[in-house]
Amino acid sequence: MILDYLPLLLFALVFILILFGYPVAFTLGGLSVIAGLIIYDVDFFYLLSLRIFGTMHNFVLVAVPLFVFMGIMLEKSGLAESLLETMSHLFGKLRGGLAISVVIVGGMLAASTGIVGATVITMGLISLPTMLKKGYSPELATGTIASAGTLGQIIPPSVVLVLLGSVLNVSVGDLFTAALIPGLLLVVMYVLYILIVAHFKPSVAPAITQEESDVFWRTGSAKRIVHAFVLPFSLISLVLGSIFMGVASPTEAAAVGAIGAIGLTAFQKKLSFGILKNVMKETTFLTCMVFMILIGASSFSLVFRAMGGDKILADAITQANLSPNMFLVVVLLVVFVAGFFIDFIEIIFIIVPVAAPIFSVMGIDLVWIGILIALNLQTSFLTPPFGFSLFYLKGVAPPEIKTSQLYRGIIPFVIIQVVLLVMVIVFPEIVSFLPNLNNK
Repeated sequence: MILDYLPLLLFALVFILILFGYPVAFTLGGLSVIAGLIIYDVDFFYLLSLRIFGTMHNFVLVAVPLFVFMGIMLEKSGLAESLLETMSHLFGKLRGGLAISVVIVGGMLAASTGIVGATVITMGLISLPTMLKKGYSPELATGTIASAGTLGQIIPPSVVLVLLGSVLNVSVGDLFTAALIPGLLLVVMYVLYILIVAHFKPSVAPAITQEESDVFWRTGSAKRIVHAFVLPFSLISLVLGSIFMGVASPTEAAAVGAIGAIGLTAFQKKLSFGILKNVMKETTFLTCMVFMILIGASSFSLVFRAMGGDKILADAITQANLSPNMFLVVVLLVVFVAGFFIDFIEIIFIIVPVAAPIFSVMGIDLVWIGILIALNLQTSFLTPPFGFSLFYLKGVAPPEIKTSQLYRGIIPFVIIQVVLLVMVIVFPEIVSFLPNLNNK
């Protein structure tokens, strides 16, 4: 009888050790190997080598280091700084214009880089001091930056969507297409919220002065606008356009994006051997981390399924008479809470593989599930007190910004996220419309 619960005990032990701060890859792999050796024997792990080689031959996963390289290279190019400065003047005369520019630039950086931490930190360093200097309330300023920075989780090309596509065994191109409408809806909802707040409380989101606006328009504004917009839009069009038009696979488009990012950095006169070396080092570090976790997750998945863990969960759900909708709610709640404590990579490789086969048996569209999980993770990363984006922003915020102000500022944006998540659950057509149109 006790043996029946060994898979669940293994799952609980992995989760507890991760919460205590042990490295995820080695916790997953180490515990799984120990459990496999005790219950089976060394020969059993021949299957693991086949799984690892299968992972290394996965053409889709090649997109991960390429998108990471593209994001880090663009971070070094100064593109974000140029975009924010130009946008702030374009929308500056509008109440809340500076905050709106941060949201739009966050969306554009998400479509250019797809790396949440880099976007939040970059915008925090560049725009937070400016917003505070212009008289914005700390709550609105920090809330806007943290929420705009996490748009990289859902707006393609997102590393989250690439990994979800691999784990769920669905087309990454379909996930990218499906994520486009929810991502743009989120940007629109953020902007509407800022406009409403600025209208009813003008003091928390003032417009820039006429004098500042005049200086901008007198000093080569047209050239700066073209320079700031043409470069990132060219890259976005190259990467996403080639995927949506069926010209290139996501992996091939990622390679185009990586080359394009080098070109943009060179055009900005920021490219040097030192920068290229640093970008390659950071890319190698992040890629090795992802793939070590992936190997650990493969070990865990192999042992967990061999012990009948997936059957135990499926039987438990059947006996509990959970409807597909109730099971979806349970999984989203687990993912949401897990997002407080562990990174999205671990969640994708630990929780999603356990739930995906059950969703498949229930006949639920896995592309829709992928978008819901990505939105859910994004919401989790914003939610106090453990949201990762809040920690990123707090790390670069001026000393006078209190944690309580950060928490108060983010709550309205979390509510917006939850509203969108519910909309996508109730109206799945938001996700399926573009993929269905594309497949006709």
